[in-house]
Amino acid sequence: MKIIGVVGSGAMGSGIAQVAAMAGHKVVLSDESDIALGKAKTNLANTLQKLQEKGKIASAHDILSRIAFSDDPDSMKDCGLVIEAIIEKLEAKQNLFKTLEQIVSHDCIMASNTSSLSITSIAAACKNPSRVIGLHFFNPAPLMALVEIIPAIQTDLDLLPEAKELMKQWGKIPVVAKDTPGFIVNRVARPFYGEAIRIYEEGIADMATIDWAMTEIGGFRMGPFALTDYIGHDVNYVVTETVFQSFFYDPRYKPSFSQKRLLEAGWLGRKTGKGFYNYAEGAAMPEPTKDMVLGTEIYERILAMLINEAVDALYLKVSSPADLETAMTKGVNYPKGLLQWCDEWGADKCVEKLDKMYHEYHEDRYRVSPLLRKQALGNKKFD
Repeated sequence: MKIIGVVGSGAMGSGIAQVAAMAGHKVVLSDESDIALGKAKTNLANTLQKLQEKGKIASAHDILSRIAFSDDPDSMKDCGLVIEAIIEKLEAKQNLFKTLEQIVSHDCIMASNTSSLSITSIAAACKNPSRVIGLHFFNPAPLMALVEIIPAIQTDLDLLPEAKELMKQWGKIPVVAKDTPGFIVNRVARPFYGEAIRIYEEGIADMATIDWAMTEIGGFRMGPFALTDYIGHDVNYVVTETVFQSFFYDPRYKPSFSQKRLLEAGWLGRKTGKGFYNYAEGAAMPEPTKDMVLGTEIYERILAMLINEAVDALYLKVSSPADLETAMTKGVNYPKGLLQWCDEWGADKCVEKLDKMYHEYHEDRYRVSPLLRKQALGNKKFD
């Protein structure tokens, strides 16, 4: 089996290294910081020991022994696949790929775990961009099944079946996405956060009520405010801002000042003890207003935006219908695929809702996807 290299020993990089080692690979986990490597080794040892105690693996020692920890970039020279999981900055990733290309063998595949940056731009830094591909894992990598596979326009397409097969061997569910901002999940899911915050900023409902509407009426596992606090605003807001800028400032992806202020204050959510909600010991969580009429209005407004985004992604050939549905159910645990939801809810109802908001706000944010309008006019279904 290939030796797998992982660059970046943070939570994501360590998680990917664990997945590869548990699949039987020898792994080299590299980081320029010895402190970060030491922390990663300790955390991995503790995680694997807990899995052994629960009977989920036979030997924590055997798996950990497959992972070599190194601060030397040259340690990647024998790897058949290197996955980058460093800071989400294009220049840093480009510089890393330039360095890696001089170290690894000519047939080594170089992959980026970026969640929203252009794979094409990263590949452009290389002399041989044809072997660069996106492999976007979701956090925590050992638990989340979905992996988005993103070929750059320069990528040798023969790598696609190889990458899909490898991910399946690792126990993952691969989907293929076009190299567009946010790929599938981080593009289609943006209204779940953005429209919820818009509703809050307009004073239509408070955060607790919006979260209640989406969980109790919509069936989502977490409401948008609780979820962004869980993800961390340093992650969620930055992805929103990146997607907004990458889409040439399309108002559909516009970030909010409410979330930006949290980031500026260092209130990043659960990890800092405060975000949209206060997680300090003894702090009381706000109670929602359990008004079904108001809750249904909130749920339908956000759902219409989500469906429109998914249908537009399909219209623009970002992915196949099956991969779109899989991405949203396995990547962010939606209760059902958005195309299925559209069929059940009715494309005409969704169009009516969006057109009403468009006429009320006169904002391009609420424009209907041409494919969704076509579905409504023809009374068609996706399945």
